[in-house]
Amino acid sequence: MPEGHTIHRLAAALDELYGGQNLHASSPQGRFAEGAGRLDGQVLLGSQAHGKHLFLPFGPRADMSHDDPGVTWLRIHLGLYGSWTFDGDREFIAPHAIGAPRRRVGERGEHALKGGGGSALAGLNGGAADIDDAQRSAEGAGGTPHHGPAPDEWEPPEPRGAVRLRLLGRHGVADLTGPAACELLDAEGVAAVRHRLGPDPLRADADLEVFVAKARSRRKSIGELLMDQSVISGAGNIYRAETLFRVGVSPFRAGNRISEDRLRAIWEDLRPLMEYGVATGFITTVDLDDVPDPLPPDDPEAGRWYVYHRTGRPCLRCGTPVAEREVAARRLFWCPTCQAR
Repeated sequence: MPEGHTIHRLAAALDELYGGQNLHASSPQGRFAEGAGRLDGQVLLGSQAHGKHLFLPFGPRADMSHDDPGVTWLRIHLGLYGSWTFDGDREFIAPHAIGAPRRRVGERGEHALKGGGGSALAGLNGGAADIDDAQRSAEGAGGTPHHGPAPDEWEPPEPRGAVRLRLLGRHGVADLTGPAACELLDAEGVAAVRHRLGPDPLRADADLEVFVAKARSRRKSIGELLMDQSVISGAGNIYRAETLFRVGVSPFRAGNRISEDRLRAIWEDLRPLMEYGVATGFITTVDLDDVPDPLPPDDPEAGRWYVYHRTGRPCLRCGTPVAEREVAARRLFWCPTCQAR
């Protein structure tokens, strides 16, 4: 399942690609035909992310406020299998795919568009995935025009797979497949969903003290609480393992047995890691001083993660073999020495 930073990147991409445009909406699969019909011809008024939920407001006019009762909200949760796929002409700058399937766990979730465009997210102070991406980013900044079909030469491709929702704009198309949730809401419905969610460290309106209070009120382990979207939104399995290691907290310590200061330290460590993920599309948590030199050829993860997917490998700080255990049907990784309490 994509972690929260990916949904924030997706929100930024959709806003950049389609914000202010009247979009043609359809449901090739047919399961969202009624909803697509309501959105067809409407203007995308922006985008928001809260944890792993994407909220897209639509209205008949581009100058409408999000608070206007005439605004219809599209809520999407990708879940384990959801994915957006993009295609367009040379003016359409977009990630090729965000969400599942991934090339490998933890790798960049966005792929450059073949034949045209590039990554719409390169403008978020992010690096490029490879030389071609770097060239496309440079071209998009005012250099040589993007390669790919001209606007009058491009045609939307036939939908591939069970496309729940297709959004077609002036220069490109975005296809949504396999989401766990795809529904229309009014403002009250959006507020009700967000009320069930814990604070999202990537949102400007996030309240750290709400997270502290929620965690302190529960007897569950902090390793479970960081995956509970009602306690904190957006963190997934990688961020959970890495932040707890970096702060030195045992994943098995109960939330009500962790001091407020240590819970604040968890939040303050997690937030910049997730912000880096938004900026670059990568989850990288290892401080430069801790990266092995040279990097062991049989342990490539040591260059980006302290404990995640490094079972049995030596801890980068103390040398103790990294441990693994299944907790709440998810694999949990930790250092028994550095995270003894």
